[in-house]
Amino acid sequence: MATLSETRSNSAGRAHVVVVGNEKGGSGKSTTAMHVIICLLQQGQAVASIDVDSRQGTLSHYLANRLTFIKASGNDLKIPDHFTVDPSAEGHEEEEAEQDKLRLLIEGAYVNHDVVVIDTPGSGHALSRLAHSYADTLITPVNDSLIDLDVLANVDGRRMAIMAPSHYAEMVWEQKKVRARRDGGSIDWIVMRNRLSSLDAHNKRDMDKLIKDLAGRISFRTVVGFGERVIFRELFLAGLTIMDLKDAAGPQALSPSHLAARAEVQALVNAIELPPLR
Repeated sequence: MATLSETRSNSAGRAHVVVVGNEKGGSGKSTTAMHVIICLLQQGQAVASIDVDSRQGTLSHYLANRLTFIKASGNDLKIPDHFTVDPSAEGHEEEEAEQDKLRLLIEGAYVNHDVVVIDTPGSGHALSRLAHSYADTLITPVNDSLIDLDVLANVDGRRMAIMAPSHYAEMVWEQKKVRARRDGGSIDWIVMRNRLSSLDAHNKRDMDKLIKDLAGRISFRTVVGFGERVIFRELFLAGLTIMDLKDAAGPQALSPSHLAARAEVQALVNAIELPPLR
């Protein structure tokens, strides 16, 4: 949608990289990425987005829907500078070329943006691992249920105890080491607990205990995620987010549920703890 040369320069000289990652499909990665992107744009940040999951392309489709809405409505909504990288299903040379492309996109965006948001595929592809290694902040959306906890750990269901970190958690640990070797940087890992209305009090207590135990073992912090609201899914076709409704439909369109959802998005963005704009 844009070239790096068309974007404004970040006076800080180095963008903050936010990676949204989870090896499970359907965990809400692209919805999370889109809402973070639009919230940051509304704060005045210069944002680049990179879709590493461009075969499925949910984030790219979301942004394409947004462009269609802007053209049809004449509404001056904000949009990031968007780029895609396709995971190669071919040979080793093609895979290396795609990794080189991703490196160039990220490092090029460093000096042209305040924040780079990367949406990764629900798989352990080499491009996903590379993207994780560039994260300053890693956001992992997890539905607040024992079924979805296996993205973080193997759990003994009889004793409700952590047996071992999951394959994904081990991958994150490896990419933390890659990042430290590359530039001495660190990855702040945020596990975003999306609430499920079906979770009963007993299971919630089990989840709280397991998450607390696991956070200490594999070094992440938790934030309250998004509630189960149909509005998040309904807005996709228009390319809108909950942060847009006031501008796109007027303040009268905001119900108490919408206001609560906006507060959830803002809380997540605040948890990233970006440095102030210069």
